[in-house]
Amino acid sequence: MVLATLTSTPVTIVDIRADGTPGLREHEVSLLRLLDKISDHSDIEINETGTKLRYKPGVIIGGKDLEHDCGLQRGIGYFLEPLILLGLFGRSPLSIRLKGITNDTKDPSVDTFRMVTLHMLKHFGVPLEGLELKIESRGAPPLGGGEVLLRVPNINSTLTAVNWVDEGMVKRIRGVTFSTRVSPQIENRILYAARGLFNKFIPDVHIFTDHRSGASGGRSAGYGVSVVAETTTGCLISADATVSHTNVDELSTESEKPELMSPEDLGEQVASMLLEEVAQGGVVDSTHQGLLFMLCALCPPDVSKVRVGQLTPYAIETLRNIRDFLDVKFIIKPDPNSNTVTLKCVGAGVKNLARKIS
Repeated sequence: MVLATLTSTPVTIVDIRADGTPGLREHEVSLLRLLDKISDHSDIEINETGTKLRYKPGVIIGGKDLEHDCGLQRGIGYFLEPLILLGLFGRSPLSIRLKGITNDTKDPSVDTFRMVTLHMLKHFGVPLEGLELKIESRGAPPLGGGEVLLRVPNINSTLTAVNWVDEGMVKRIRGVTFSTRVSPQIENRILYAARGLFNKFIPDVHIFTDHRSGASGGRSAGYGVSVVAETTTGCLISADATVSHTNVDELSTESEKPELMSPEDLGEQVASMLLEEVAQGGVVDSTHQGLLFMLCALCPPDVSKVRVGQLTPYAIETLRNIRDFLDVKFIIKPDPNSNTVTLKCVGAGVKNLARKIS
């Protein structure tokens, strides 16, 4: 949908989940409404069963003081990636307040977006001024109640191509733990467990705590942690995890509540996840591969070269979509010595035309 909007290509999708539970899910319809909110003259048609979708993109206008309720099916992270990409190519800068779940198990947390994703854009020539993600209140599943404010500047014409292949060595680890409507002591337990594992490899580890209660703690109890490894060449590798009660629909009244993971186990799990990501190599972690390829493909007609670890299924799907919409093909070259993959492409030269019209 993002590529269709950026290239102004009308799309028709048929037989959406024809087998199983048919039709679009609530969060997918919510994303379509969000696209409609930030663009002008877009046309969205969904049939009664939700199995057929016609989408004719309009001009991305951005806008300020917008609001969107992301629902409780997916985290706010699901909506942030498309918003950041589209906001860059808007007529005016984008400022939007998103409500819903800030940290969950399916999508990257808002902390990861704040600490990693936004900084990734500076490699592509996006100024960090005007680029901001402010966490006003947190919301854990199943009831959410979180709120974030996203500001994205619009670029003058195009992004800049990158040659980003050296991930360097890890020099420091930073992170943030959060807890909502539970004892603040839980965060210290997560922190000690994670730091215990990290300190075996590196002394410079700082994990901050963010305990929220009352209105800023949302409507559900939960706790979690996001950690980021910063390397000598300025790459940021992230991992995050959250513990909360499952969705109300998934819990029948008779069944007992499932045992939640202890803070110590969570700290160790997230530390192991980060070490795993670092060991894989590459200039970004596995969750950011798709976004990295999109940014490379949107660059001017110049060669971009990046190195990543093992390709994820989502990244491979993104590469196929880029080929279909932007006609950009990547040259993929695996490096057997480091188990990483180098990708090269010539950008499609997508320009911010919306800005020129105004």
